[in-house]
This record gives sequence, structure tokens and C-alpha cells, in this order.
Amino acid sequence: MTTATIAEICIAACADTYRNSGEILAHAVGIVPALGARLAKLTTAPDLVLSDGEAFFLSGPPRPGEPDAPQPTIEGWAPFRRIFDILATGRRQSMMGASQIDRFGNQNISLIGDWARPTRQLIGVRGAPGNTANHRVDYWISRHSPRVFVPSVDMVSGVGNDRAREAGLDHHHLGVIVTNLAVLGYDEEGAVTVLSIHPGVDPQKVADGTGFALDASDAPLTRTPDAEELRLIREVLDPRGTRTREVAD
Repeated sequence: MTTATIAEICIAACADTYRNSGEILAHAVGIVPALGARLAKLTTAPDLVLSDGEAFFLSGPPRPGEPDAPQPTIEGWAPFRRIFDILATGRRQSMMGASQIDRFGNQNISLIGDWARPTRQLIGVRGAPGNTANHRVDYWISRHSPRVFVPSVDMVSGVGNDRAREAGLDHHHLGVIVTNLAVLGYDEEGAVTVLSIHPGVDPQKVADGTGFALDASDAPLTRTPDAEELRLIREVLDPRGTRTREVAD
């Protein structure tokens, strides 16, 4: 196997968020997070529940790299209204994107600028409030920049650690933020911190790409996927290389 690319390192980091998670529904927004969930299903989280992106629960991930292999069977069905019941019981784990994230993990996907007269209208809060109030939420940022990591979000869509404490949200759980440069987490005060930086990334680039103070100088390297994980990514899960659409190496 050749050296892992940044995209493949990010996929493995996304997969690690589901490690030993048990029987929960994976909700992954984006190519890299979806491949991460599928990799986890084949390795460290065999009980993870995958969907076809709509209403059907599958026995395993689609295998475009093995057209002659048995494809996953449909094991369950959950109409849209049922997803809210699953969400409310905490039997779901989400990896979402973000247009903005602040130092306490508050996420914005709704608008840019002043609420009364925004300069950009985005997709709205979607499921972010319910997700962050009821189950673990991780974030995927394909381009780590100060436009995303801001001192204060223009609108709170997903609840951060500071607001969750104020509101007494018992089931609020922010996991990690996987970016194209690093894996971020949260310290004891709930503020964003650096857990690891990807191989070949200058720690100063992480600091420069963040709109609030963030020290990556002593961070360890993000783990690289092993030979079997690389085989699964390249030959089974993503032989067409769609992962490079989100992360160009």
C-alpha cells in the first residue's frame, strides 16, 4: 500500500468517531463522513446502523468496488417521522458540516451577517438544534479557515458547550471536529482544542486558519489508516476516488 492521503486520513478519523459505538443510527453529511461511517461498519463498529440516505436500513455499506460481491440487504424501514423518535431517544450519532463554528462549538448553517439583514442566506437550522440536544454530534470541515472558525457565530444552529451548560441540556455531547488539517476536540471548559494534526501539516497553518486562539504546536500526529483500512477505502468503498472531491491532496 502507498502512503495514505489526507482524504484517507480524514476518513479514518471520521470512522474513529463511531468506534465501539454499538447499535446506533449513523447520520453522516458529506462524502468523507459517509465513507468514514461505512469504514467503521466494516471494522470497529459492526453494530452500527447504516441507511441508504433515505428510509431503508442496510445490513452493510454499498460495495461499488466489488460488483460481484453480495450487496447489502434491506433490514429495516424508517419513514421520516420515525427518525425524530430515534433522534429523541439518543440512538443516533451525527457528523454534520458547518458554515461557522466558534470556540465553544456553537455551529451556524443558517445565515451570514446580521439576523435582520443577512448578507448570505444558507440552508436554515435544519436538524442541528435537535441533534445537539439529544445525541452526539461531530463536525466535518473540508476547508479549515478563519471564515469557518470564528470568534462568534452569526447565528446558533447547533448548540455549543457554553450554551448547553446554561440550558442544562443533559444529553448534549459534542465529539470532535475533523478538518483537512487536524482533529479538534474540547477541553474541560468546553473550548475547542487540538487533538492531533495530520501528517505533513504545519502547526502554524492550523493556528493561522482559525479565527480564535488555537495552539497546535505540541499536538501529536493524526493516526494513518492501516493497510486493511486503506484496502477497504480504495478497493471496496470508494474505488472511483470520490473522496478527492472534498479533500484534494
